[in-house]
Amino acid sequence: FILKNPILTASGTYGYCDEYNEFLNVENLGAVITKAISLKPRSGNQNTRITETEAGMINSIGLENIGIERFLKEKLPVLKAQNIDFIMNVAGSEIEEYCSVAKQCEINGIKAIELNVSCPNVKKGCLEFGTNASALYELVSNVRKNYGGFIIVKLTPNVTSIEELGIAAEKAGANAISAINTLKGTKIRTELRNGKFEKTIIQGGYSGVGIKPVAINAVLRLTKAVNIPVIGIGGIETLQDVLEFFAAGAEAVEIGTANFTHPDIAEKLIIELEEYIKINNFKNLDNLKKELRI
Repeated sequence: FILKNPILTASGTYGYCDEYNEFLNVENLGAVITKAISLKPRSGNQNTRITETEAGMINSIGLENIGIERFLKEKLPVLKAQNIDFIMNVAGSEIEEYCSVAKQCEINGIKAIELNVSCPNVKKGCLEFGTNASALYELVSNVRKNYGGFIIVKLTPNVTSIEELGIAAEKAGANAISAINTLKGTKIRTELRNGKFEKTIIQGGYSGVGIKPVAINAVLRLTKAVNIPVIGIGGIETLQDVLEFFAAGAEAVEIGTANFTHPDIAEKLIIELEEYIKINNFKNLDNLKKELRI
C-alpha cells in the first residue's frame, strides 16, 4: 500500500467517504481513514459526546457506526467511484468480530485497514486488546490469517510501555503502527445556583493540540523499537507540527481534531509541504525526512 503523500485524515474526524468534498479535493489526500466500522451497527454512547477544552476536545462517541454490511453497500461504491485512497478503520469487541470484518475487507478488495485497539470510550473490546501485548499479538495474528492486505495497528498512549505493544503488533504481522489515539480525559463543569453547586462530569478521549508532546514522545519511542513504519497522530495543525513528527521518525501523519475547525487543513498542509521541499532545495520528501531525523 503506497501513499501518494504523507498527509492522511484520522478516523472519526472525516466521516465515511465524501463528507468533506465541498471543502477540498479529497483525491489530493494521502488517504482518508474511515470512521470505525464494526461487524454490526453501533448506536454509540448516550451521554455528552463532544466537549471543547482549553487545548482540544473530549469525545465520547462510543464508536457509533453503520456496520460493515451497510458500509459495503452504501459507502464503498462511493469511495471507489471517486477514486479516493482510503484505509478502513476496524473496531470490535471480540477477536472473531475483527476477523469477520477483516474477511469482508479481503473479499471486497479493500487494500488497507487500521485496527482500532485503543478507543477508551467503549465498555468492551478495543482498549482491552491495546493495553496487553499478548492479547494484541493474538488479535493481530488472527486478523492476519483472514486478511492479506496492509494492516495498521492504532495504539493507545494509556499504557506503561507503548514499545511492548508496538513490538507485539509487528511480530503478529502488522505492516505499520499509528500512534497515538486519544488520552483518557475528564472535564468537570461547576455552576453555583442558589448557594449549591451543580456538577457535571464529562469523561472520554482527549485530543487536540494539547496532546502533541505525548504523541511525539510515543512516536520517537516506537520508531526506535520497531522496524515497520510509524504514522504519527496528535495535535497536528501546522507544517511545523508535521516536521516535528518526521523528526521523531514518523513516515506519515494523520490529521484529526483540526479537521473540525479547519476542514480543508489536510490539503493545505500537503501544498505547504510540497512548497517547503521545493523552496528549501530538498531533492524529495525522503531527503527532507533524512535530514530531519533525530
